[in-house]
This record gives sequence, C-alpha cells and structure tokens, in this order.
Amino acid sequence: MSELRFTEDHEWLRAEADGSVTVGITAFAQNALGDVVFVQLPELQVYDKGAEASTVESVKAASGVYMPLDGEVLEVNNKLDGSPELVNEDPMGEGWFFRFKPADADAVAKLLGQDAYDRLIKANAEA
Repeated sequence: MSELRFTEDHEWLRAEADGSVTVGITAFAQNALGDVVFVQLPELQVYDKGAEASTVESVKAASGVYMPLDGEVLEVNNKLDGSPELVNEDPMGEGWFFRFKPADADAVAKLLGQDAYDRLIKANAEA
C-alpha cells in the first residue's frame, strides 16, 4: 500500500499503481459522524477541487465528501449502496468511496502526510 495523504476535510487518499487515487473518509471523520446509514456516491464525471462529490449520512448528521483535487471520478464503491456500515467498520479499507484520475498527478504528494494530519486532529481536539 502506498503512503496515505489527507485533506483538512478528513478525507484520505491513496495513490494506486494505475495512476488513479482512492478516496474515503478517515477514522476520525467516521467517529465524529457516528453510525453511517446512507452514502450518496458521486457520478462518473469530472469534478473541480473542493466540489461536493459525495454525501454521507449518519444517525447524527449529514456531511459532504469533497473532491480533494481536480479530476475525473472513474469508479465508485457500489458495496456502500447496500452496506453503508462499511464506512464505520473499515473506513480506511472496504469503506472507500471512489477512485479518480487527478488532473495533476503530482498534486497528491502535496496534500497532508500522516504527521501533518495527526497534528491537525490534535489541534481540532484542543480547540
């Protein structure tokens, strides 16, 4: 598995061997949401960075999942249609949301690394 990258919106990204990038929400995000009951997956189309690509609904709230970079969604995790609880059970694995091809492949490496993301979580907890 390649090194994970993170966004300030609590999405994780993993670069795949074929040049695509897998996206999901972090364990921190799914813990904050509580029990996930529904996931609206994105359309297979081009999105701009920051656009709401997906929505996740829990017993507590609904939250957007944002496109981390400009790119085209190539695949969605259809398992989430019938089993949204995968987001709670395995947010960094089977609970992934979508794969996309970034417009700028080098931009993935510029996102937060694990240490920077851990500092972000700590700062949020202290705020």
